[in-house]
Amino acid sequence: MAKDIAPETLAAVRQPIETANGLPNAHYVDPAVFDVEKHAVLFAHWAGLAVAADVPENGAAKPIEFLGIPLLLLRDRNGVVRVFENICRHRGMILVSAPKKIEGAIRCPYHSWCYGTDGRLVSTPHVGGAGHNTHAAIDKSLLGLIEVRSHVWFGTVFINIDGNAAPFDEVHADLMARWSDYDQPLHHGGDDSTFTLEVNTNWKLAVENYCESYHLPWVHPGLNSYSRLEDHYNIDEKGKYSGQGTLVYRQLKGDDGAIFPDFKDLDAKWDEGGEYITVYPNVLLGVQRDHAFSIVLEPVTHEKTREHIHLFYASDDTDTALREKNAAQWKVVFTEDVFVVEGMQIGRKAPHFDGGRFSPAMDGPTHCFHDWVATQIAAHIEAQ
Repeated sequence: MAKDIAPETLAAVRQPIETANGLPNAHYVDPAVFDVEKHAVLFAHWAGLAVAADVPENGAAKPIEFLGIPLLLLRDRNGVVRVFENICRHRGMILVSAPKKIEGAIRCPYHSWCYGTDGRLVSTPHVGGAGHNTHAAIDKSLLGLIEVRSHVWFGTVFINIDGNAAPFDEVHADLMARWSDYDQPLHHGGDDSTFTLEVNTNWKLAVENYCESYHLPWVHPGLNSYSRLEDHYNIDEKGKYSGQGTLVYRQLKGDDGAIFPDFKDLDAKWDEGGEYITVYPNVLLGVQRDHAFSIVLEPVTHEKTREHIHLFYASDDTDTALREKNAAQWKVVFTEDVFVVEGMQIGRKAPHFDGGRFSPAMDGPTHCFHDWVATQIAAHIEAQ
């Protein structure tokens, strides 16, 4: 076992913030440590995969690769969003290679075994010989598509690869209660309300940067000009989630003075406030009175991440020009962070960097995340 994931090293990360070190370099630059983390953190918990709007109508299907695993995001005939392993149970052939609408059945392009959108194996042509579509040894009831545990919350599709996590609404009960005002329809803004950033960094650095507001004056001077560092507060829910909030949210206005409609029946605290929280491990969420967003971090490799940003509104009838302006504004903000997370990734190759120290006043959310990651890895190693 690498010294960087030895129990004593992880224990140093889990110390109180005043004395804790950050995660060591190997957690950002070593493929072997990334592989351990993949199983301990990303497969063992409810990781973000996509948004439900990626499959907008019944029968819509989208192939997605998650850390090398071929998956199929699908909205079945009854409108339920589901996730399956994107392989035929016969010879493991990929079933769907591009986004499409399933008009009839999901047909394997190799031997034409067919599956319903609920995953049932419905047809096995010639499996018993030419002209014989059944065989006593082939029990279709046992050979449906392999379904991956999934849960949709906040318009986002979460998956649990190893199947052992506690139910999503139990794991995240506190956060769901905190944001219960937003337990109402979230309308994805469509093609003009989503974009992807390709970033040369480990996925955790994107989380760490998002969690804290300490960097605002220097990295986001435009945002800080009206939502200042001193207007922000830390959200430190150890073992659960972390992030930041602001007491000053400025609604976007169009050239004609138009604004987005507010979400219904919000508490007065949202009139001028907003919160930005990481749903561990890899989903970044933001809420304001008139729109929200979800950022699904796709860990491509130990040093490459795709950030999939999606904007949501209180109504499906919002002004196109205003949506485009909002997406452009957020793209500027999120792009401003790229040089920081890429710079920290390069910095993790400095051999004498020990993971860094935290400001007890400013870095609480990041320390919470490090503590959670270290805890999951330690538990995984202990269970081996």
